[in-house]
Amino acid sequence: MRDLPHQPVLSLRILKEVRALLILAGPIIVAQLAHTAMGFVDAVMAGRVSANDLAAVALGNSIWVPVFLFISGILLATTSEVARRFGAGQQGEIGEVVRQGLWLGLAIGLMACALLWLSEPVLHWMQVDAALIAPTMGYLQAVALGLPAIALYLVLRCFSDGLGITRPSMVFGVLGLLLNIPANYVFIYGKFGLPAMGGVGCGWATALVMWLSALGLLLWVRWAPAYQASRLFSRFSWPEGNTLKHLLKVGTPIGVAIFAEASIFSVIALLIGGLGAIVVAGHQIALNVSSLIFMIPYSLGMASTVRVGQALGRNAPQQAEFAAWTSLAVALGYACLSVSLIMWLRTSIAGIYTNDAQVISLAASLLVFSAIFQFSDAIQVTAAGALRGYHDTRSTMLLTLFAYWCIGLPLGASLGLSDFFGSARGPAGLWMGLVAGLSVAAVLLAIRLRKIAQREIRRAS
Repeated sequence: MRDLPHQPVLSLRILKEVRALLILAGPIIVAQLAHTAMGFVDAVMAGRVSANDLAAVALGNSIWVPVFLFISGILLATTSEVARRFGAGQQGEIGEVVRQGLWLGLAIGLMACALLWLSEPVLHWMQVDAALIAPTMGYLQAVALGLPAIALYLVLRCFSDGLGITRPSMVFGVLGLLLNIPANYVFIYGKFGLPAMGGVGCGWATALVMWLSALGLLLWVRWAPAYQASRLFSRFSWPEGNTLKHLLKVGTPIGVAIFAEASIFSVIALLIGGLGAIVVAGHQIALNVSSLIFMIPYSLGMASTVRVGQALGRNAPQQAEFAAWTSLAVALGYACLSVSLIMWLRTSIAGIYTNDAQVISLAASLLVFSAIFQFSDAIQVTAAGALRGYHDTRSTMLLTLFAYWCIGLPLGASLGLSDFFGSARGPAGLWMGLVAGLSVAAVLLAIRLRKIAQREIRRAS
């Protein structure tokens, strides 16, 4: 950055930006952790019914969660569009963008619903045990009925986030988690005259939470004063081609990039599946811990999208660049903390999940790799969030696809499952590939962020 102010002024500016970032990110962090906890609750409650019910829920999650992430990525385009208009003082134009986003969300949600409803061939292709196909499809079809609602919820959440109002996402995330527990109990065990559904009941509970969340946020946005200037409910709009095309142009690469990152972990889980139960268990523990830790930088990236987008809307590209690099610095600070805790407590963390000494030993060794890639993961996901604020989503998609699928996965498979680089290293080799892929993504996205930020500054001047 050019023409930096004197140190005391710079320090105050940094503190001000960090405070604004954390005010935005804090509620998003709580919402993301609540969403992750819902999957944990489903697994625990289904597992208490039977191993088959737990397996059906786990298989169903492996199919519908990547679809959900793809949907959420596409609809994140709404956040940057709203943030730019809000920063430019064009709040009256926001309502039309959100109305078109709702049409897009409804269309994508209905298509995803149909996709899940007809996903049984995928289970046969995965060679799932015949006894698990029926309960897994029951679970998936129940969840599918909630996807149109969650798509509408995501658009309204992106609308709120783009205005810098992130508290609703936290409120409905926590309320959804609290509602999911009794709803699971009712549907799983058949209370109030309903039949006992077992693991399939988790799907119905999830769909119910999705619809109630969408309705609740709609009412919040309709009546809360902070949203009225956006004129969302001032009139009805039919789908409009140019706006929808623009939202898809910005959002589709985001969805593909998020799906690419999520799916590489799924592919590695499948590759590890043939190495034995102990290896699978150890990998799952390390992966679960990594997923929980990832929610913090992911939320910082979402907040960075808002800060960068609003600054660009104000025609303040220097402030946008400052916001982007401050968010990366905060993410790296968090990574230092998470790395230290993982390395110090890795054996104790593994012991929370199991009493098996072999599984604990393997999981603790894999958590070392999880600790190593915290720095790269923090950089890449936060830089990607900032680049969304710049509307630079296509390059982000291409760079992440290259890093994960051309570097991380081939290298991991070669190190872990072949003798190409010496003796096969098993799960450790696959995690080495993850470290390499995330590191390449971090470097490429950081370079891209600097290039785009400087280009915007030159354009403004």
